[in-house]
Amino acid sequence: MTLNEGGGLQLKELSERTGVPPASIKFYLREGLLPAGQAITATRARYSPQHASRLELIQALRRVVGLNIAQIRKLLKLADDGVPRLELLAAVQRTVLRLDEVGTEHGDIRTPAGDAVVRLRNWPDAPSDARNALNAHVALMDSLNIPVTTELLDAYSKALDTIADLDIAATTAPDDVNRLIMTAAVGMHMHSQLVLKLLAFAQASHAIRRYEDA
Repeated sequence: MTLNEGGGLQLKELSERTGVPPASIKFYLREGLLPAGQAITATRARYSPQHASRLELIQALRRVVGLNIAQIRKLLKLADDGVPRLELLAAVQRTVLRLDEVGTEHGDIRTPAGDAVVRLRNWPDAPSDARNALNAHVALMDSLNIPVTTELLDAYSKALDTIADLDIAATTAPDDVNRLIMTAAVGMHMHSQLVLKLLAFAQASHAIRRYEDA
């Protein structure tokens, strides 16, 4: 982060601009989530608009997405280390959608169902946390004798391919890394919830049609 030459905000002004209490700002500074400002005196510092942007990101990740301090710190470190955008987005997706909690700890997983989806949609045949998570879930469904047919995978993946295209176009546009993480994380969280809610609505509607006469 860099400060504008000759400008900047003092902590009180930073708090007023972002709506984040001074105590919270000091906590984020101690935790390393927010870089130190430019020292004015031994007890005062000046902060830049980038500090405000980072604060808004931290608040969104905590309040909207529900991430904890450790998760936020890990994402911000990747951003500050300048990792490639694809790697950063993969980390955001893994964290926000909790892909590391669904059987992906054993490395790359391959299943016929996952390979079938790649062929059906002509997606890149490359390893990812998302692919591993799908394969782990399909394996779980198989163990519970819940059939996952090619027809089912084709219908689901076709609909979601269109949704994903819209999501990625919207969430990867910002050049500023804080805005990129904000848009991607909040977008992934809220859009995935929207898909689940729409699916629930559709299921309820089909059930009503089928059973209301009976």
